[in-house]
Amino acid sequence: MTPEELKSKIEAALEEIRPFLQSDGGDITLVGIEDGTRVKVRLEGACVGCTVNQMTLKSGVEMTIKKHAPQIEQVINIS
Repeated sequence: MTPEELKSKIEAALEEIRPFLQSDGGDITLVGIEDGTRVKVRLEGACVGCTVNQMTLKSGVEMTIKKHAPQIEQVINIS
C-alpha cells in the first residue's frame, strides 16, 4: 500500500468515527503517519478535557483505524 493509499484509508476511518465525536462536542484531526505503522491524531473540542478520551482513543479510534488499515500498530493523541 502506498503512503497515499494508507492516508486515504486512515482518513476514511476518521470520517467513520467523527460523527460520534462531534455528537459529544468533539472532533479529531490526522496529524501524521510515522513509518507506516503509527498514526498521530489530535483530539479536539470536548474531547480534550474528557476523562474517557484515552478509552475513546484506544477502543474507538484505534480499533476503527486498524479495521481500515491493519498494518497500523499504534494511535497516539498529540495534544
